Amino acid sequence: MSIFNHPDYIVIGSGSSGSTIAYRLGESEKNQVLVLEFGGTDIGPFIQMPAALSYPMNMSRYDWGYKAEPEKNLNGRSIVCPRGKVIGGSSSINGMIFVRGNPGDYHYWAQSGATGWDYKDVLPYFQRMETSNGFESEYRGNKGPLQVSRGKRENPLHDAFVKATEQAGYFPTEDYNGFRQEGFGPADMTVWKGSRFSTAKAYLKPALKKKNIQVLTSALVDKIIFEGNKAVGVQFIHKGETKIIKVKKDIILSAGSINSPSILQRSGVGDGDELRDKGISVLNHLPGVGKNLQDHLEVYFQVKCLQPITLYKYLNPLSKLLIGMQWMFLKSGPGATNQFETLGFIRSDKNISYPDIQFHFLPVAIRYDGTAPSEGHGFQIHVGPMRSESRGYVSIKSSNPIEPPKIKFNYMSHESDFPTFRKALRLSREILAQEALKPYAGPEIQPGNNLVSDSDLDEFIKNNCESAYHPCGTCKMGDKSDPTTVVENDCRVKGLSNLFLADSSIFPRITNGNLNAPSIMTGEKASDHILGKQTLSPSSIEPYYHPNWKNSQR
Repeated sequence: MSIFNHPDYIVIGSGSSGSTIAYRLGESEKNQVLVLEFGGTDIGPFIQMPAALSYPMNMSRYDWGYKAEPEKNLNGRSIVCPRGKVIGGSSSINGMIFVRGNPGDYHYWAQSGATGWDYKDVLPYFQRMETSNGFESEYRGNKGPLQVSRGKRENPLHDAFVKATEQAGYFPTEDYNGFRQEGFGPADMTVWKGSRFSTAKAYLKPALKKKNIQVLTSALVDKIIFEGNKAVGVQFIHKGETKIIKVKKDIILSAGSINSPSILQRSGVGDGDELRDKGISVLNHLPGVGKNLQDHLEVYFQVKCLQPITLYKYLNPLSKLLIGMQWMFLKSGPGATNQFETLGFIRSDKNISYPDIQFHFLPVAIRYDGTAPSEGHGFQIHVGPMRSESRGYVSIKSSNPIEPPKIKFNYMSHESDFPTFRKALRLSREILAQEALKPYAGPEIQPGNNLVSDSDLDEFIKNNCESAYHPCGTCKMGDKSDPTTVVENDCRVKGLSNLFLADSSIFPRITNGNLNAPSIMTGEKASDHILGKQTLSPSSIEPYYHPNWKNSQR
């Protein structure tokens, strides 16, 4: 097959946003769309089997292998930053947890200058993108490309945990993506018929069935080519050769929160002084490029289980083999779920208008790399704050596209970070001490029941917190008069023509929960802007806020 050599649109990156945009741009047969992706195929059991989620993000075949700079406030630890290098991007290697974010997140976006991105504006796009299976409501979609499902929650620990949260004074919630995020209840996942349902499956592969859309894999994008301020083509390396493909209409940059700012910087778009220092001529001085980097941190709060009912019984070679075979032939059994089947969101204090702490419940004590503690049966909650004020940056080290950029998160550098994180741990302990968990909850594996003082908990956080792998914000969207913004509210890159940017890098502030769903929504909405279409009519649904949030923590 010969590759389009002068398409209408080039989409850089086939991830959560890029695949979505390619699908929507290609709906009109008149548009030729070329997608450039450095990674390759997503065929293989390690990607497609939901329970194997820890494998692909540790495999160089599927992951860019980025590692962030050492962090002073984490006792010098360097945190890995997995990013998908495969069709479907990070939606092909993530934990498959589907969280839209809270209405308050999008209200903040709109109030901070991202006009047209309030909850009422984005809800119709969340509805357009999904088919929610078995939990329809006025909030949900039922005709979209993305299949969203729920796990069976068969382990009694799920119900016991939610019951304990009720005993602690919190709400249950039937649908955290619907009427009320605040509370605890069943988790949504991008799993369908027992397999991962990435944007490669939902959007890219159906789009590629049409003759007007192509994807070129193994294409490492170096930079965008400009004539004056107009984006006219893309320079990339393919199988050792440097190539340039020109475009008739627009270029859409959807390479993610690490690679999108890196490509802009190599193209001469970014902080002028920093670019000149690296020998790059400045096309457009946009000091916000690469700044405003945000992420979620979490700790694994692990407890011994007094009954042998956890997934620990499957963590031996024979059981793994049997689970793998059951999944391979029947797409069922423990391998057919990501096991994150219960989630929760709470406010850490009164006078906070919407949740700022997230809980993932898991009926086994295990690390993200798949190793279990020696204690045997246990369970854990992943818990951490949602809206840290700490900000980092992404900066290329040179003009060489093969050299990874410098990634500095500045984790836990804001004065509010440690107090909020300590609250998250203490509120977790309170839930775990409730009557409903008495038959199951033994001593803490970590932090350990003896760690109670502020200084002890702070040291535990420094040594044990992990990234939830939600980097975002590095090409902030907002009012074009704001010098820190990179992208206008229609996803155009400021000061340039024929160049759009749409992925998690444009988030003004990180959203509650996992970022895959908001990234897909961004692609859906951006595609209407790119095509010059009228955006979907705003929703009239009023978002939920706890009626007594000013005076009560729960």
